[in-house]
Amino acid sequence: MPRELFVTTALPYANGSFHIGHVMEYIQADIWVRFMRMAGHTLHFVGADDAHGAPIMLKAEGEGITPEQLVARIAAERPHVLNGFHIAFDHWHSTHSQENTELSQDIYRSLRDGGLIATRTIEQFFDPVKGMFLADRYIKGECPKCGAKDQNGDNCEVCGSVYAPTDLIKPYSTLTGAQPVLRESEHYFFKLSDPRCVAFLQDWTQGNNHQGKARLQPEMLNKAGEWLGAEGKDLADWDISRDAPYFGIPIPDAPGKYFYVWLDAPIGYLASLKSYCAKKGLDFERIVDANNDVEQVHFIGKDIVYFHTLFWPAVLHFSGRKTPDNINVHGFITVSGEKMSKSRGTGISPVRYLDLGMNPEWLRYYIAAKLNGHVEDIDFNPDDFMARVNSDLVGKYVNIASRCARFINDNFAGALSSEPLPTDLLRAAEPGITNLLAHTQDLAAGIAEDYEQRDYARALRLVGTVLDRCNAYIDARKPWVIAKQNPQDPDLQAICTIGLNLFRLATIYLKPVLPVLASQVESFLNITPLQWADAGQLLMPGHVINGYSHLMTRVDAKVLDHLFEPPEPTEPLAAAAEIATEEDADTVAIEPIAAEIGIDDFSKLDLRIARIVNAEQVEGSTKLLRLTLDIGEGRTRNVFSGIKGAYNPEDLIGKSTVMIANLAPRKMKFGVSEGMVLAASGSDEKKQPGLYLLEPHSGAQPGMRIR
Repeated sequence: MPRELFVTTALPYANGSFHIGHVMEYIQADIWVRFMRMAGHTLHFVGADDAHGAPIMLKAEGEGITPEQLVARIAAERPHVLNGFHIAFDHWHSTHSQENTELSQDIYRSLRDGGLIATRTIEQFFDPVKGMFLADRYIKGECPKCGAKDQNGDNCEVCGSVYAPTDLIKPYSTLTGAQPVLRESEHYFFKLSDPRCVAFLQDWTQGNNHQGKARLQPEMLNKAGEWLGAEGKDLADWDISRDAPYFGIPIPDAPGKYFYVWLDAPIGYLASLKSYCAKKGLDFERIVDANNDVEQVHFIGKDIVYFHTLFWPAVLHFSGRKTPDNINVHGFITVSGEKMSKSRGTGISPVRYLDLGMNPEWLRYYIAAKLNGHVEDIDFNPDDFMARVNSDLVGKYVNIASRCARFINDNFAGALSSEPLPTDLLRAAEPGITNLLAHTQDLAAGIAEDYEQRDYARALRLVGTVLDRCNAYIDARKPWVIAKQNPQDPDLQAICTIGLNLFRLATIYLKPVLPVLASQVESFLNITPLQWADAGQLLMPGHVINGYSHLMTRVDAKVLDHLFEPPEPTEPLAAAAEIATEEDADTVAIEPIAAEIGIDDFSKLDLRIARIVNAEQVEGSTKLLRLTLDIGEGRTRNVFSGIKGAYNPEDLIGKSTVMIANLAPRKMKFGVSEGMVLAASGSDEKKQPGLYLLEPHSGAQPGMRIR
C-alpha cells in the first residue's frame, strides 16, 4: 500500500563546511528516499542548518561578524555540495527561524504544563573577563590524576582520566586565559527520570513501527537498554538551559535564559517540515499528528544516538506529537583504515572532490556498495574505489549498452526485435536459467527489500550478478561474429534486444544510487522515467532506441591522487602588496598593522620555544626546509618552513626559535607539517628579500610558553 513518510538527516552544525561524513549520511538517506519514491510512496525529505549555540556565537565574535552573518555564509556553501552529489532534499531550512522559535517554545510549554520541567541551582565555572558561564570545552588546566598541563575540561589526553571541570588544578578559560570562578545559576531540566518518561521509553524502544518492524536496530536496542538500566534508574534529567550571553531561542518567562542547542536542534526537523508545508500548501499539523499513519524516519550517525533514542521521542510524546517510526543509525567513515581527522590530514574534502571534476556518482556507488542496515563503520580505500568503479560501473554495467547498441543502431535502424524472442536465445550462459530476462525480473522484490532495509551492499551485489550474467551471455552469443557473417540476422537483433532489456532492468535496480546516469540511460533507451514497477515489463517489441554515446568514464588514478595530496600551501610569509620606491630601497617597507583583536584571540595561539634538532633540504621543493624541532614534549616534531632561500640547513641546527605549537597538522606532498615557526620580513620580499627567524634570548628552554 502507498505510504507517506517524513524523512530527515542529522542537522549539520552551521560553524563549518560539510565533511565527508555528512555526505555519506545524505547519500544513504537520498538513496532510500529515491527508492521509496520509485516504489510509489510519498515522501517529505527535509534538512536544515543547526544554527545555535556558544561555538557559533564565539566564532562569529572572533571574526567580527554577527552569528546570523556566520550562519548565512555557511548556508551559502551548502547547495554546491548537495547539488553536486545529487542529494535532493525537498527543503533546506535553519533552526534560527521563526518556525523553530515558535515550535520550541510551544513544546517547552507543553512539557512544563505536564510537570516535566524542573529548575534547580547548580554551580558552574564562570569566566569573569568574558562574562559568561563556561562549557567544559572552554576550560583547561592540569590533570588532577597525572598532573599533565593544558588538559581538557572533562578528560585528560595523557592518562585518559575522566573528571569534572571543577577537579582541574589551576583551571583557566581558553577564551581569555582568566582563572574561572564558581558561580551559582538556576537551570531548567527536562525530567527524563520521571517514571512516566521511563515507562514510555521502555515501551517505545522495545516497540514496533507502523510496518510492524522494530523502531531501532538490534545494536541500538541493546544500547538503549543499557542507558535505561534497571527500571530506568540510570536515566538522568536533562539540562535544557543556558545563560546569556548565548545565541539561541529564549526560554519563555525566563529572562536571560536560552534553550540549550540540543533542545531546539531536533525540533528543527519539524520547523523545516513546517516551512516546507507552507511553501507547498500541505497540512503540517496533519503530518505530525500522533494519531495518523504518516511515518517519521531519521538518519543519524552513531555519535548522537543518546539524544535521538531517549530525549527526542520523550520530548515529542509528552508534547503530544508523533514519535519516530525509525531511527536509522550508521557508523563512521574512515580513509584507508584511519579515522577521519582534519588535524592528522586524513580525510576527503567533498568540495575538493567536486572541484577536481570527479564524477559524484562514483562516490554514491562506492558508499552504497559498503552500506548495510547495521551500525558499522565503512572505509574509503582509494585503490578499492578505483577498482570497483572502473570494473563494476564501466567495465560491466555501461559496457552492456556499448556492446549491444552499436549493432541495433547500425544494422536495424535502432529498432529492437518485433518478433517474440526465441526460447533458445533466452537461456543464460550458466546452466539452470532457461529465461534470463524472467530470472532477472524475479530479483526485483529481493532488491527492493534490501533497499528498504538499507542493505545497499547486498542490493548491489545482486545487481552485480545481473551484470555478470548479462556480459557472460553476450560473450557466449558473440554478436560481433554474427554481425560479420550476416548483419541483418534476426538472431543478432534478438541477442542485442535481450542485452538491452537486461541493461534496462539493471538501470531500474541502480537508479536510486545513480539517478543522473539513469536519466541519461532513459534518454538513450527513449523511455519515460523508470519506476520500480517497470521491472515487471520489458521494452515493447519493435521499440526504437536513440543513438548511443558514452555514459561514464573511468577513474583517473592521477586525479584520484590529487584528492589525497592537497597542493603545497602558499608560502607562510607571502609578499605584501605594498611596494617600496627606489629612493627608500634601503629602508624596510613595513606592512600595515592588522585589524585589532582581543586578548581572547591571542590566547588561542600556543607559542613555544623550540630547539632546532635537525634541518635539511626537501627534495623537489624550491622553498621549503624540513625542520626537526624539540618543544619539550618528549618527542620531536616535523615542520616544513618556507625559509630555504634565507638559510643553509646546517647553520640552523642547535639554534632556538619560536613556533606555533597548536596549529593543526597539515598534510603536504612531502609529509605532515606539525606546526609553524615564526619569522620576520619586510612587506616587499622582491626588493627586500631578508627573512629572519625569531630567536629568543639565551636561557629560554624548549617548551617554554610565550605569553
